[in-house]
This record gives sequence, C-alpha cells and structure tokens, in this order.
Amino acid sequence: MSKNATGADRFAVADLPIDDIDSGESILLTGADADALRGVFNRLVAADDGERSVVLATNSDGMTVQRNIDAVRREAGARTLVLASNGPARGDEIETVDDIGDLTTLGMQFSNLVAASQQVHPRFRSGIFLCSTITAAVDDTRSVYRFLNTNFLTELRRGDGIGVCAIDTSADLETDVDSMITGLETSFTGRIDVERTGPNDLVLTVTGLSSREQTLEVSL
Repeated sequence: MSKNATGADRFAVADLPIDDIDSGESILLTGADADALRGVFNRLVAADDGERSVVLATNSDGMTVQRNIDAVRREAGARTLVLASNGPARGDEIETVDDIGDLTTLGMQFSNLVAASQQVHPRFRSGIFLCSTITAAVDDTRSVYRFLNTNFLTELRRGDGIGVCAIDTSADLETDVDSMITGLETSFTGRIDVERTGPNDLVLTVTGLSSREQTLEVSL
C-alpha cells in the first residue's frame, strides 16, 4: 500500500498493473464482455486488511459475489457486504433488493450498507455490477445519473473510500450507450475500458487515474 502526496494511504489493486488509487476516486468500468468486466471489477473492489467492500449486485446472488471476490484476494469475501437482486439474504452480510428499478429505495439501502461497513472499518471500496442492468430497469436514464451522484458518489466524498461502477456496453438498452457513458464520465475520476483479446487476455485502457492515458495488457 502506497501513500499519496499528503501522506494518506492509497487503495492497492489486486493482481492488476494499475497504480494504487486515492481515497475519493471513482472509476467507470466499461466493456462489451461481462465476464471480463467481472474479473477486473472483483480485483478493484476486493478489500484489503483494514477495509470493507460494499457491492450492489444486479445479476448475482450475494454468496456468489463473496466467493468471486475471495478468489482474487484471500479472505476478502468475508470483508464484503452485498446488496443483491438475486438469492436470499444472510445475516448482516447480504441484503436483498425487491425492485432494482426503485432507485429511491435502492439508494437508501446502499447508503445504509456503506454506513454499516464504516462502523467496522472506516476505509471502504464500493461497487456496482452492473449499472447497465439498473439502466434497463428504469424508464428515465436521468434517474440513474441522480442515483449515482446522490448516493454512490456522495458516499466517496463523505468517507474514506473508492468506487467502481461497471457498465456492459453490449447490453440492450433503450438509450445510446456511448452517449450515456460520455455523460457519466464527467462525474467519475477516471475510466477503465476492458477489451478481451484472448481466452484469458485483456487490454485495459485507463484514463483519468494518472497523468496520461495507459494501455495495459493483462492475463486473468
């Protein structure tokens, strides 16, 4: 774990050649391959010692999310709180959402989970996988912008955390995906675009998180 210019601890990324991330930074994660997106997402949000993860899962159950995160960073699954649209709730670690399109309730539940995680550890990593599923469930895309800015990104400004929002660009949405991403980019610190080039090979195009654009080849 490195420190930034003010001496504050940064957030280390598991198994990716990406610089450590400053607290308060947010990443828009995009790509047309959901499995490739998931692999990168899990590595960005997997909590290190002294941290917690809070994940909004729109197409997986909570236990699957925890197992997938645990696979990329040992014991990180046990440090993960999940708000899931599928599967059962379990104790304080996994909550469920009845209607992924009810963004008012969704925002309240997500903010409550972030607050609960901070009672254990002030440092947190928050993530949404997949925001494109939420977009498909609502009538007005503008409500997604409001949800992200009012709840998801606001929590980063209030606390010691980072955020990752994943969008599957191949999703069938009743809106222009490129225009939506262009609009969202203005609210996020940076963007990582993921392209699969082989069975286990990806190219990551990273913008906004360093002084220059980076193109990185990785194997997962």
